[in-house]
Amino acid sequence: VQLQASGGGLVQAGGSLRLSCVASGRTFSIHTMAWFRQAPGKEREFAARITWRGGSTLYADSVKGRFTISRDNAENTVYLQMNSLKPEDTAVYYCAAKYLGRSSYDKWGQGTLVTVSS
Repeated sequence: VQLQASGGGLVQAGGSLRLSCVASGRTFSIHTMAWFRQAPGKEREFAARITWRGGSTLYADSVKGRFTISRDNAENTVYLQMNSLKPEDTAVYYCAAKYLGRSSYDKWGQGTLVTVSS
Protein backbone atom coordinates (compact mmCIF):
# COMPACT_ATOMS: atom_id res chain seq x y z
CA VAL A 1 0.00 0.00 0.00
CA GLN A 2 1.20 3.50 -0.84
CA LEU A 3 -0.25 6.56 0.85
CA GLN A 4 -0.32 10.09 -0.52
CA ALA A 5 -1.38 12.86 1.85
CA SER A 6 -2.35 16.38 0.83
CA GLY A 7 -4.34 19.40 1.95
CA GLY A 8 -2.05 21.07 4.43
CA GLY A 9 -1.43 24.80 4.46
CA LEU A 10 -1.49 28.01 6.45
CA VAL A 11 -4.69 28.97 8.23
CA GLN A 12 -5.65 31.43 10.94
CA ALA A 13 -6.76 30.26 14.35
CA GLY A 14 -10.43 29.32 14.26
CA GLY A 15 -10.26 28.32 10.63
CA SER A 16 -10.67 24.97 8.91
CA LEU A 17 -8.72 22.65 6.66
CA ARG A 18 -9.42 19.26 5.15
CA LEU A 19 -6.63 16.76 4.70
CA SER A 20 -6.84 13.90 2.23
CA CYS A 21 -4.96 10.62 2.05
CA VAL A 22 -5.22 8.46 -1.05
CA ALA A 23 -4.28 4.80 -0.74
CA SER A 24 -3.11 2.73 -3.68
CA GLY A 25 -1.90 -0.82 -4.13
CA ARG A 26 -3.19 -3.61 -1.85
CA THR A 27 -6.00 -1.54 -0.40
CA PHE A 28 -8.15 -4.64 0.12
CA SER A 29 -5.82 -5.62 2.97
CA ILE A 30 -6.26 -2.38 4.92
CA HIS A 31 -8.06 -2.69 8.25
CA THR A 32 -7.58 0.75 9.78
CA MET A 33 -6.49 4.15 8.55
CA ALA A 34 -5.27 6.87 10.88
CA TRP A 35 -3.91 10.37 11.10
CA PHE A 36 -0.93 11.16 13.31
CA ARG A 37 0.79 14.47 13.77
CA GLN A 38 4.19 15.71 14.84
CA ALA A 39 4.64 19.23 16.13
CA PRO A 40 8.04 20.93 16.03
CA GLY A 41 10.28 19.52 18.73
CA LYS A 42 7.74 16.94 19.83
CA GLU A 43 7.13 13.27 19.27
CA ARG A 44 4.59 12.03 16.78
CA GLU A 45 1.17 11.58 18.33
CA PHE A 46 -2.08 9.90 17.37
CA ALA A 47 -4.93 12.16 16.22
CA ALA A 48 -7.72 9.97 14.82
CA ARG A 49 -8.42 6.61 13.22
CA ILE A 50 -11.18 4.90 11.25
CA THR A 51 -11.74 1.27 10.37
CA TRP A 52 -11.78 0.76 6.65
CA ARG A 53 -14.92 -1.37 6.41
CA GLY A 54 -17.06 -0.55 9.43
CA GLY A 55 -16.17 3.11 9.72
CA SER A 56 -15.62 2.98 13.48
CA THR A 57 -13.78 6.08 14.66
CA LEU A 58 -11.55 7.06 17.56
CA TYR A 59 -10.11 10.45 18.42
CA ALA A 60 -7.42 11.83 20.66
CA ASP A 61 -8.83 14.02 23.40
CA SER A 62 -6.95 16.99 22.00
CA VAL A 63 -8.92 16.94 18.74
CA LYS A 64 -12.24 15.43 19.82
CA GLY A 65 -15.18 17.60 18.84
CA ARG A 66 -13.11 19.63 16.37
CA PHE A 67 -11.73 17.05 13.94
CA THR A 68 -13.69 14.50 11.94
CA ILE A 69 -12.16 11.50 10.19
CA SER A 70 -14.05 9.89 7.33
CA ARG A 71 -13.39 7.61 4.40
CA ASP A 72 -14.54 7.06 0.85
CA ASN A 73 -13.93 3.41 0.06
CA ALA A 74 -14.75 3.85 -3.61
CA GLU A 75 -12.01 6.47 -3.91
CA ASN A 76 -9.63 4.73 -1.45
CA THR A 77 -9.38 8.01 0.39
CA VAL A 78 -9.43 9.02 4.03
CA TYR A 79 -10.16 12.59 5.07
CA LEU A 80 -9.49 14.62 8.17
CA GLN A 81 -11.78 17.62 8.49
CA MET A 82 -10.21 20.02 10.96
CA ASN A 83 -12.36 22.83 12.37
CA SER A 84 -11.75 25.43 15.06
CA LEU A 85 -8.03 25.11 14.52
CA LYS A 86 -5.67 26.30 17.22
CA PRO A 87 -1.99 27.28 17.02
CA GLU A 88 -1.17 24.12 18.95
CA ASP A 89 -2.54 22.08 16.04
CA THR A 90 0.47 23.21 14.01
CA ALA A 91 2.27 20.04 12.95
CA VAL A 92 3.16 17.76 10.10
CA TYR A 93 0.21 15.44 9.65
CA TYR A 94 0.81 11.87 8.52
CA CYS A 95 -1.68 9.29 7.35
CA ALA A 96 -1.03 5.65 8.15
CA ALA A 97 -2.53 2.25 7.35
CA LYS A 98 -2.72 -0.90 9.41
CA TYR A 99 -3.35 -4.35 7.99
CA LEU A 100 -5.80 -6.83 9.48
CA GLY A 101 -4.27 -8.64 12.43
CA ARG A 102 -1.43 -6.19 12.90
CA SER A 103 -0.89 -4.26 16.12
CA SER A 104 1.06 -1.38 14.59
CA TYR A 105 0.72 0.82 11.55
CA ASP A 106 2.59 -0.66 8.63
CA LYS A 107 2.44 2.04 5.99
CA TRP A 108 2.95 5.77 6.25
CA GLY A 109 2.38 8.69 3.93
CA GLN A 110 4.89 11.48 3.40
CA GLY A 111 3.23 14.04 5.65
CA THR A 112 1.57 17.36 4.99
CA LEU A 113 2.30 20.53 6.97
CA VAL A 114 -0.47 22.39 8.76
CA THR A 115 0.40 25.79 10.20
CA VAL A 116 -2.12 27.64 12.34
CA SER A 117 -1.35 31.29 12.99
CA SER A 118 -2.65 33.14 16.04
